[in-house]
Amino acid sequence: PYLPIKQAWGMSELSPLGTMTPDDRRRGGTLGLACPSTELKVAAIDDEGGVDPAAPGLPRGEQGELLIRGPQVMQGYLNAPEKTAECMLADGWLRTGDVVTMDEDGYVFIADRLKELIKYKGHQVAPAELEDLLRTHPKIADAAVIPVEDELAGQLPRAYVVPNPGHEASLAEAEVVQFVDANASAFKKLRGGAVVIDAIPKTGSGKILRRLVIRHDRGGPRLW
Repeated sequence: PYLPIKQAWGMSELSPLGTMTPDDRRRGGTLGLACPSTELKVAAIDDEGGVDPAAPGLPRGEQGELLIRGPQVMQGYLNAPEKTAECMLADGWLRTGDVVTMDEDGYVFIADRLKELIKYKGHQVAPAELEDLLRTHPKIADAAVIPVEDELAGQLPRAYVVPNPGHEASLAEAEVVQFVDANASAFKKLRGGAVVIDAIPKTGSGKILRRLVIRHDRGGPRLW
């Protein structure tokens, strides 16, 4: 029998659904369209990580934070007004913390979490975007990109990469850096360098434990 597979997206704060892919308009790699009676907006992220809910949404295809408004949005966190104020904006908009793009048809594509963004000279660099790029390299099986503090630039992207079997000795860190240089925008280059490692720490569901990589990168013990 034919079993269709499609994606949806939600949060606990949305009870829980925000987007879904229609059965008759499935599209791979996307979170789908806004649920009925739900509004979405892709908001520009300023240098401090804030957004202006009153500003119009970004043009289609540009990257920003996903804001959502609809009947399923929570009223707030119980007994936590300060936490509520951080994400509940004017006119009922909720900050999701997800960095996305939206295509001309309204389909949403997730790039990363806002708190994961690397800030290089005022530019926002999504680690997940560089990780996806690195995994297309024929010698790389897996990757994690982390921020490295820099006095002048703020933060620099640095990649930890796992070689594909048989390429453990041949994958050079310089090759990894040059690959990103040739395939990414100038501000997304691996100015923090690259490190070849045998494994990337992840949760049981496959999410990268970036904090463990950062701790190890800054001289801490390797905990995976």
